[in-house]
Amino acid sequence: MHWAKTRPKVKYDLALSGILNLPFAELDARLEDLELFGYNAYGYRPLIDALASHCKVTPESVVTVSGGTSMANHLAMAAVLEHDDEVLIEQPTYEPILAIAEYLGAKIKRFPRPFENGFKIDIDGLAKQITSRTRLIALTNLHNPSSVQVGEATLRQIGDLARNVGARVLVDEVYLEAMFQEAPRSSIHLGSQFVATSSLTKGYGLSGLRCGWILAEPELAEKIRRLDDIFGATGPHPMERLSVIALAGLTKISRRATKILQTNRSSLNRFFAGRHDLDVVPTDFGTTSFPRLRSGSVAKLCAVLLQKYETAIAPGSFFEAPRHIRIGMCCEAETFKAGVERLGQALDELGA
Repeated sequence: MHWAKTRPKVKYDLALSGILNLPFAELDARLEDLELFGYNAYGYRPLIDALASHCKVTPESVVTVSGGTSMANHLAMAAVLEHDDEVLIEQPTYEPILAIAEYLGAKIKRFPRPFENGFKIDIDGLAKQITSRTRLIALTNLHNPSSVQVGEATLRQIGDLARNVGARVLVDEVYLEAMFQEAPRSSIHLGSQFVATSSLTKGYGLSGLRCGWILAEPELAEKIRRLDDIFGATGPHPMERLSVIALAGLTKISRRATKILQTNRSSLNRFFAGRHDLDVVPTDFGTTSFPRLRSGSVAKLCAVLLQKYETAIAPGSFFEAPRHIRIGMCCEAETFKAGVERLGQALDELGA
């Protein structure tokens, strides 16, 4: 997170993980739609109802969060875990999930999602890690950083393992939003042991709204709302109102995002097809790809791209995979195509 906030600005940014920011004019909001203040104790009701409809759950299962998915993960984990509880977290994963567990004083164990297995989850391997002290299993779906999807059959198996020891399953689903109309239903529909988090940030170019949410069975959802009294208290009302407008216009907004991703994924796949210095797990969805360098230094590649080619990628070391790079397919198509060409030139230069 610190790297993402402080890295130099570049002309060709392939390190983005969320769709290019939506211009305000395309949100179709009017000044009269906004108010600085309104009743939003434990959530602005129109936003709760809009999210309940979007996720096909009851309003009692929705907790609105004004800090995006990262804050949603924080609240969900804090509500489920006590100090020294055991938590199983996928590897590789999004680093703040690990940081939250450490901050809460949990005992962290890992279960692998290896590149060699297409970043799939080995259920038998996961089962061997679970003990009677396990209170939470945490994963991302779509996987961050690879964009690999975890199917419902696998999620059900994970849910069964968790239920047998009285644990919960936290599924960060923010990248499922980038599947748009093809997205499967949320894992919350698979059983009360599931807790799902998401936001409007990654798939729609709406990071400025910081509109996040948690889906949980009603009793746990109420616990999370009360816990948020010491963190967020109440959400920024203008942002809540804008989020309602955004949710009403998701069909239009998603068309823009779909065009960006489809065009850029085609460019990236053509690029991969012509490279012999990268190994790739192909994906059909999501905003990122996570190829592995067959040889050479990722640090040198990133430095050359930045200094000579005005291009940025995300080093895999931020995801516990130092031989990998994460490429975001989120910027304008012509900019992305040019950035990928520069990535190829840098790889050729280092290879030579």
